[in-house]
Amino acid sequence: MIIDRDGNIAIITQETATVKTLVQNIEQAYDTYKNDHLIVNLSSLDKITLEDVIEFLRISNNHRGDKKSFVIVSENVDLNQMPDEIVVVPTMKEAFDIIEMEDIERDLEL
Repeated sequence: MIIDRDGNIAIITQETATVKTLVQNIEQAYDTYKNDHLIVNLSSLDKITLEDVIEFLRISNNHRGDKKSFVIVSENVDLNQMPDEIVVVPTMKEAFDIIEMEDIERDLEL
């Protein structure tokens, strides 16, 4: 797990661990980036299943409940299968765009 920062955004990049292990690592180190927006970059994985994405649901719900964005990035996922409760996009640019839009919505209290 590699963690990069871009302002108030923490970008967590998957290396070689399984999705389940990555989720456990994120939960263990959560205090490190709980005040940042989170992007989880899974682009290095060949295929992401619905079950893989659902592993992140608890973290996503908690993070979004604290008025912070949580976005998963992967080109190797069927976006039509993804639940509405979690944001999954194919590119990093779209992840940054989502965070920017959600910041505007929070500022406008939408």
